[in-house]
Amino acid sequence: MRTESTEVSIAKTTTYPRRLRGKELDLLESVLPDDRPGYSHYRKLIGSMTVLGEGRRGEGNLILGFEGDEPDTTSPLAAVIAYGVVETTRDQYSITVREYVGDQIDVEIVSSRGEEVPDHFEEKRRWTYSTWLPGNPSPSTGAPVRDIIIDDNLVLVIAGQDRRLWVYDKGTGINHLIPITNFYNELMLHRNIRDPKIALKSNLFFEDVASYKDKELRASFIAYNKLRPKVEVKQSEYVQRESGFKGLLHRVFSRKA
Repeated sequence: MRTESTEVSIAKTTTYPRRLRGKELDLLESVLPDDRPGYSHYRKLIGSMTVLGEGRRGEGNLILGFEGDEPDTTSPLAAVIAYGVVETTRDQYSITVREYVGDQIDVEIVSSRGEEVPDHFEEKRRWTYSTWLPGNPSPSTGAPVRDIIIDDNLVLVIAGQDRRLWVYDKGTGINHLIPITNFYNELMLHRNIRDPKIALKSNLFFEDVASYKDKELRASFIAYNKLRPKVEVKQSEYVQRESGFKGLLHRVFSRKA
């Protein structure tokens, strides 16, 4: 791994459109491994794009697209497709890439010190959730994770120490990060928990996760994915086993509601 002993700040560019700087492209590619088809597609897209302008989230938020387009800063933010961190001797940079929507990609490269990304820095470590594979620990902490098989291609992953949740798609190689609040809502509905002191406090999820059975977490993810599709769930033996008479009753009464 090549490192530099000094950090040199770059001059802020305020004129758009512009090309991605070399270090910006390097950091974005660090969360988009080329050996996975889903992420490789994003690497190629980003490599052909320009920076159209700044996003709505402040310093480090950029909107990538094609020359002639105007940056979209009004549509709802797309789902996160990749996330990672690069740690240096004096700073830490978080990298976020969102889904390709409307011929544009929203990205963030954010300094923990609120500074611009320098052209050169001495790197200590870099990690990304994009590299996770079933059976591996958390790329961030190295701690064990809990994985729940959804079907032949999908694995739901709970990283308690990270307080993160994602689903691994074998077909694309992508690890889709899942916002905990909406997933927790589905879990509470599945368990028929209505006490607001529990049902409205998604921060309790990681404290109580050991008490949830795999089938409950699987069913909650499938319900969540129907409302906010991220992946295609196949009718595997797991899904079929848990969507029998109980699932039929749920569908019947849902239609009547």
